[in-house]
Amino acid sequence: MARRGRREIADSGLSFLDVISCGFGAVILLLIITKTVEPVVLEKTTADLEGMLAKLQRELFDIRGETRDVRREVTDKRKELEDALNRIAVLEREYSATDAAYQAARGRATSLEGEAENLASARQSLTEEMERLLGRDYQSSNDLVGGIPVDSEYIIFVIDTSGSMFNYSWNTMIEKLVETLEIYPEVKGIQVMNDMGDYMFGNYAGQWIPDTPGRRRVIIERLRSWNPFSNSSPVEGITRAISTFWAPDRKISIYVFGDEFTGDSISAVVDTVDRINRADESGQRRVRIHGVGFPVQFSRPENLQGTGIRFAALMRELARRNGGTFVGLNEFR
Repeated sequence: MARRGRREIADSGLSFLDVISCGFGAVILLLIITKTVEPVVLEKTTADLEGMLAKLQRELFDIRGETRDVRREVTDKRKELEDALNRIAVLEREYSATDAAYQAARGRATSLEGEAENLASARQSLTEEMERLLGRDYQSSNDLVGGIPVDSEYIIFVIDTSGSMFNYSWNTMIEKLVETLEIYPEVKGIQVMNDMGDYMFGNYAGQWIPDTPGRRRVIIERLRSWNPFSNSSPVEGITRAISTFWAPDRKISIYVFGDEFTGDSISAVVDTVDRINRADESGQRRVRIHGVGFPVQFSRPENLQGTGIRFAALMRELARRNGGTFVGLNEFR
């Protein structure tokens, strides 16, 4: 019996050891399995972190680029703002200057109005005194300004546009034309052509240019660069002006501005103009013809020719025969 009991105890101890051994084996197996899987998980986690880092770096670069663009826009806007402020400052200064000039002009205008009223009053008194001394029906028979009759309602300028006039005496010619216009405060029509009969304004060919302050300014401005071909002979311009614009109900004056006559015969020109500009029963010609001579030939005394003298002789005779006046200038500038 004792032997049987010992044997049962030995069998029980062996089974317990087997169980313990299996348990340790299972733990070791679990550890082996865990160690085998762990590197894969770590490698995947590292790859994910690197991808996220790269993404964040790209976003950072994008943000830095946008920041540069925004800074550039801010700089441009600041520059535009500075330019606008500078323009505003300039405009404010110009406005101040213009306002000061306006106030000064307004003060002068007020002063001139007072002077005009005084002159009107003086003129009225003078008129009343003239009527008392000369009679109510008295009329002045002198319509001359500087020796030139100014009774015409229409004026035509015939201008020598040759190189000698344009290069040596053009500014003086414009001054004399302005002075001529000033002695006619208002007329019914104006026309401008060169000595060849070519019109300054083609759209007014054969028509009268309306007399307005604006039109007069346009004529003067156009004259500064107007330089069509010329043969230095006023015959064509005079004859075209008379033939085109004369009418029985018009008082017309032609002003010829030039420096030389290159035609063959002065007498032939005079006879031609006599036929076109016929006199009526009272001896009055159809139009008045005035002349202004510019002594451009004296700018080149070494090449002095007789064309300037011939122009003066021609225009003096035409003016005498056609109710006008010839003015020979002593300076061409």
